[in-house]
Amino acid sequence: MELFFEILSTVFPSIIILIIVYLMMSGFMDNEDKRRRSELRRERSKQSLPVRLQAHERLALFLERISPNSLMVRVNAEQLSNAAYLSMMKDQIRTEFEHNLSQQIYVAEPVWETVVIAKSAMVSLLNTTSAELGAEASGAELAEAVLLASMAMEKFPTKVALVKLRASIAAEF
Repeated sequence: MELFFEILSTVFPSIIILIIVYLMMSGFMDNEDKRRRSELRRERSKQSLPVRLQAHERLALFLERISPNSLMVRVNAEQLSNAAYLSMMKDQIRTEFEHNLSQQIYVAEPVWETVVIAKSAMVSLLNTTSAELGAEASGAELAEAVLLASMAMEKFPTKVALVKLRASIAAEF
């Protein structure tokens, strides 16, 4: 029995030291792993930030380009019928949208949804205004009616999307 206590008094402190060393090493390894992950995340962020900012810039430009003021300047209404002018403006919006479609990868989902809603709202405004004028109206009349309808709107969708886009950028900094 005495031999048992003697062995236990020798082995027990060794086991306790082993447990303490294990716990210390485990904590150290966990901290080291967290540090490496944090460093990797920071490096990735440093590389992706310029691309994400460029995506936000391109979407802001897209929203500005499909706003009625800008769209009417770029698509000339001279000598065009209502239907022809409507078709040209919708083609312009679709082309702009398709050109910027890949930017959805770099922006948050709610921001992209707002951009898509703004595009759809602009097309809807064009369609509704054109239908209200009738087929006999000219392109110039459609342009004027769209501008008046957009000014009458309290919150124009492209402006709402731009505000959300700016908020998204501000949240990253």
